[in-house]
Amino acid sequence: MSKAIIVGINGSAGSNAALAWALERAGRDKLPVTVVHAVDDRWMSPDFQYHEIIRESGMELLRDAEEAARQQAPEVPVDIQLRHGSGGSVLRDVSKDAAMIVVGGHDKHWMGGGPMTDRALQVVSASECPVAVVPAKPAAGAKGVVVGVDGSEESLQAVAFAAAEADRGGDELTVVLAFKSPARWVEKQLPTSGLAESIVEEDRIVLAESVAGLGDKYPDLVVHQRLETNTEPAKALVDIAAGARELVIGSRGRGGFSRTVLGSTAHAVLLNVPCPTIVTRVHKVKHGD
Repeated sequence: MSKAIIVGINGSAGSNAALAWALERAGRDKLPVTVVHAVDDRWMSPDFQYHEIIRESGMELLRDAEEAARQQAPEVPVDIQLRHGSGGSVLRDVSKDAAMIVVGGHDKHWMGGGPMTDRALQVVSASECPVAVVPAKPAAGAKGVVVGVDGSEESLQAVAFAAAEADRGGDELTVVLAFKSPARWVEKQLPTSGLAESIVEEDRIVLAESVAGLGDKYPDLVVHQRLETNTEPAKALVDIAAGARELVIGSRGRGGFSRTVLGSTAHAVLLNVPCPTIVTRVHKVKHGD
């Protein structure tokens, strides 16, 4: 049997959107869907009076999702699972045998003056398969696939994934490389160095190399190369993908939960997902220490 698309739900608008998006994809790709809800009861005594109430509440949430799925996509096989543990660890474990993990977008909460992230960031960091993060209100009429590159092996994997996605959906592909230009005071300390010009020229080459061969593999695919020379990569990707059907980014995926493991650009994008955003995990890439 084909690997399932796993959807993590918690009753939020984001998880409802994630389920709808996953069902549409599963119908297209002829894949089953498994809907998972995690009950984090690690600190509860089995005798605690609310233990069974919380478990039953989770099952009710799953049954409602199952019914909604059957109404939206009756042709898609749907299974429901109640798991125990934190949402991040549960979805990390099920990712080992999944075609893709799908979760709702980041919900911002404020405490002590800073945003607290939800489990989506943990899931993306540790998953062993691609993860899609879906905003609560995907834009209507969105089109095109956007992918970010930086010359790394991860970004080349992301381009390959994004090209296949765009070709399958009849979309155009926009490949983006963005960087922040050196501060003016740095340039002033290096008169006649041509530092900024050198960086731009090198990145033009990286961008061109990132799309090399796509025309041969996908002759009907329209590919746009976009170089942003004075914009932080995350901001460029969020802005350019605002009207896109899908954004694809690569990540190292070393199996941990930290921001540095995920990568600062991917981390920043996932705090402001502009459209359904897929973080690829095509295969492991070894990095030197």
